[in-house]
Amino acid sequence: MEKKYQVFVSSTYKDLADERKEVIQALLELDCIPVGMELFPATDDDQWTLIKRLIDDCDYYILIVGGRYGSMNKEGISYTQMEYEYALKNEVPIISFLHKNPDEITVSKSEKDTELIKKLISFKDLVQKKMCRYWEGPIDLGSQVSRSLVKLIKDKPRDGWVKASLLPSEDTTKELLQLKSEIDNLKIELVKAKNVAPEGTENLSQGDDIAELMFQFNAHATDWDAVPRDDYYNSKLTCSWNDIFAEISPLMIDEVNEIILKTKVNEFIAKKQFEELNIKFKKDKRVPRDFKIIDNDFHTLKIQYRALGMITESSKKRGIHDKNKYWTLTPFGDNVMTKLRAVKKKQ
Repeated sequence: MEKKYQVFVSSTYKDLADERKEVIQALLELDCIPVGMELFPATDDDQWTLIKRLIDDCDYYILIVGGRYGSMNKEGISYTQMEYEYALKNEVPIISFLHKNPDEITVSKSEKDTELIKKLISFKDLVQKKMCRYWEGPIDLGSQVSRSLVKLIKDKPRDGWVKASLLPSEDTTKELLQLKSEIDNLKIELVKAKNVAPEGTENLSQGDDIAELMFQFNAHATDWDAVPRDDYYNSKLTCSWNDIFAEISPLMIDEVNEIILKTKVNEFIAKKQFEELNIKFKKDKRVPRDFKIIDNDFHTLKIQYRALGMITESSKKRGIHDKNKYWTLTPFGDNVMTKLRAVKKKQ
């Protein structure tokens, strides 16, 4: 949607009449709406109220400083400085343009009073603490304003103004507002989904609660002279739900098929139980191997993490010949995994 930006042009008036014409022409060529001294005389408090309202309505503020401090209020502050400070206070994007060679400004366009010269110097010092450019003549100033304002609009975009005919209808506006409300609610739900367990899971075993996994393994003979034996045994691993999840969850950052997931669970059991069982069977010259979780407990494991809102079946499309089931982390599961696996800073 095409926008027009309203720009407040602030400066002393009579001494910078030619410069203001060039600036206003430059603004019009950029399809901007100039607002300035030509529209009102800044001479009393009522007019100051008008000035503030106009600055509030503007998208950008341009300050031009030449050799004059300008007319002042009762406190001895020029209206130009008052306008600048008001725009600054209200965070209206500002570009200031100062004369590059103030010593070359004609006497008729320069302050002669020592006190006013001091005020002008002090004002320039204030202005130069923010973004400013330097100009040498009216044409140069107009060119500087064009380039600088284009960049300012790009760096600090504002609301601007559009034709009423281009605005959406009342029904469309209501629909857009409703959609925005729905998006905002979905964003809230998304944040909640990442950080809060689903409702109804508080009574489920989880976290540091104890999980028991039944598994099988065989004890293979290691003595070549002995009669080969591959005896199968049943055993039980006791650990926390967090321990298991910390081990298997990285596989599901994208997705993993159920066969690989089960293999990872078996590797986890072997890592936890091998040393203990190896000591037990070593005297018989046998070594435990081929650790396999029993199917029922593997299914329970999946169901538990799914019920806790930590994993879900992947919905990605795949080839018609791929009959494997795939699992992936939920946003909440990803958050839990990060807390369990991310390396914390050393205190």
